[in-house]
Amino acid sequence: MSSGQNSGGLMSSAGLVRYFDAEDRNAIRIDPRTVVAFGLLFGIFVLILGFAF
Repeated sequence: MSSGQNSGGLMSSAGLVRYFDAEDRNAIRIDPRTVVAFGLLFGIFVLILGFAF
């Protein structure tokens, strides 16, 4: 590969890294433990429905 060619790998992803690292003050913030707890409760709910019907 010659030094004049740009592969576009790291440079094209740099904007995405900046975008996802930026925090929006208006964004909804959910604690990760809340998401895990909701997933577990939903899974248990589905299992109960599976056994009931």
